[in-house]
Amino acid sequence: MSAEPIIYGLIFIGVLVLVEGLYLVVFGKSISLNSRVNRRLEMLDKGHNREEVFDKLRKEMQQHLNARSIPLYSLLAEKAQKAALAFSPKQLIMIMGAVSVFIFLGLTIGTTAAAPVRILMSIGMGIGGVFMWISMKANKRMSMIEEQLPDAVELMVRSLRVGHPFVNAISIVAKEIQDPLASEFGVISDEAAYGRDIGEALKDMAERLDMQDMRFLAVAVTIQQQSGGNLAEILEGLAKVIRARFRLFRKVKAITAEAKWSGKFLSGFPVGALIVINVTKPGYYDEVKETPYFIPACFFVAIFLGINLIVMRVLTDIKV
Repeated sequence: MSAEPIIYGLIFIGVLVLVEGLYLVVFGKSISLNSRVNRRLEMLDKGHNREEVFDKLRKEMQQHLNARSIPLYSLLAEKAQKAALAFSPKQLIMIMGAVSVFIFLGLTIGTTAAAPVRILMSIGMGIGGVFMWISMKANKRMSMIEEQLPDAVELMVRSLRVGHPFVNAISIVAKEIQDPLASEFGVISDEAAYGRDIGEALKDMAERLDMQDMRFLAVAVTIQQQSGGNLAEILEGLAKVIRARFRLFRKVKAITAEAKWSGKFLSGFPVGALIVINVTKPGYYDEVKETPYFIPACFFVAIFLGINLIVMRVLTDIKV
């Protein structure tokens, strides 16, 4: 019984844990999405002036999209932007290289695979592991922002009704709610304080996050600035629409969950069965490996498994 597949799996999990640990060590626990601490306010409490904090957060929010011209990094840029990673693009590339070297050493010590195989596996697992980590961070952050947005808009409505200007309402949201949305609105508050039009700032945030509900907010504020009207009533209606969309999205997600997992299971089961067979009985395919149809059959199976995933994703990808 070969232990190499288990070693591959443990090394890949180790990559995710290593990158997350490095991220928390370098930037502190407040960078974690599980933290109840508003990172912007924590930085201000530590003695940093408002301009320094604004520059730092704004740089982190823009740096990944500005680095899309770097070869191959464009594949990571959008996810890294949505995750608002404090790591710079160069640091992420260095981490992928360091992790690949670490994996190569682990495979050299723990397996007997040939050197070309170890090199390819190291590069693939290094880049794939970092990409998966970025993707998980981005998905979690965007999910939290979508859940926080209706409460933030309702807080703005209450602030407007007690007499606060809209800029002050944005500042109140930045102080009262938790990250990740708190720091986003904090940057908008700082931009407005330095003279930028708040409608443009909201539109820029909506495009950066690629979030439809945020675009609704930016459009509502821009229209009110140009034509006037009761902004509190407009935002109250918008909050109801966003909350209804969020509930509908959750319902759609629950309804399509079975189909999505069925597709993943049907595509993953043959791969899992192949791994189990090779681990428990390594010589199972020896009699057919030398036949001319073995390699083409493997390619056909892989293609059909990929098509199955794509078709199931298309069938369950319902826009809300």
